[in-house]
Amino acid sequence: MPRIAVLQMNTGIDPQRNACVLVDALERAADGGAVMLFTPEMSTLLDSNRARAAVHVVPEAENLAISMVRDACANTGVWLALGSIPVAGSGAKSANRSLVIDATGQIRARYDKMHMFDVDLASGESWRESSAYQAGSDVVVVETPIGRLGLTICYDIRFPVLFDQLGRAHCDVIAIPAAFTVPTGQDHWHVLQRARAIEASAYVVAAAQTGEHQDGRKTYGHSLVVDPWGKVLLDMGKQPGMAFAEIEADRIAEVRSQLPSLANRRDIPKSTSP
Repeated sequence: MPRIAVLQMNTGIDPQRNACVLVDALERAADGGAVMLFTPEMSTLLDSNRARAAVHVVPEAENLAISMVRDACANTGVWLALGSIPVAGSGAKSANRSLVIDATGQIRARYDKMHMFDVDLASGESWRESSAYQAGSDVVVVETPIGRLGLTICYDIRFPVLFDQLGRAHCDVIAIPAAFTVPTGQDHWHVLQRARAIEASAYVVAAAQTGEHQDGRKTYGHSLVVDPWGKVLLDMGKQPGMAFAEIEADRIAEVRSQLPSLANRRDIPKSTSP
């Protein structure tokens, strides 16, 4: 029964300081017996001032925070599901990228967020992620010490077709790192996380940003671990910190045996007009 650690963060505008938080978290995860640590979306930099942030958005190979956490993984022997980081791309736009780093510090998987958060909320918040980030196109699944891990990021949760693909890939765990806004989080966060776990008959691990950040935005928190039946095993509330949970392979098999929706799934033909 492998143990995981979940880090709930209040990430700021200084990447090196944020990276130090991640290194410390890996050490605490190791001390707590975890084989893998999950962190939120934008773990190394959360700054809505794009001009100020631009100097820190560099190619992956030049990113000091990535180098620091890779070394920390090797030193602690803990895998890291780095929720996401901003990475400079080959063109004008960047990527919002998740990384999975193994216990030797090697990068095992990369996933670029597919769905861009382009919304105008009733609260007055307006976000245009697509103006700075290029959407990814690949579904990513990676073998880890906790089983087959499917990668998604935040707003992806609202697009069931991605999770259908992850269900077809028989993921044991799906990571949904996030920086959810407060208005959407209050009404949608828990129900969407539970629905995705139920649909895929898989654990969902959703490490989240929380609180008021240096750039002025507010995030919802409530990092979750949900089991394949949709039961919430961990809810971290609103405070930054770390918590632990167990991933039970037997529980996945039990749910898939009792409710074999993956086995029963059929391809639905496209509708046609009369």
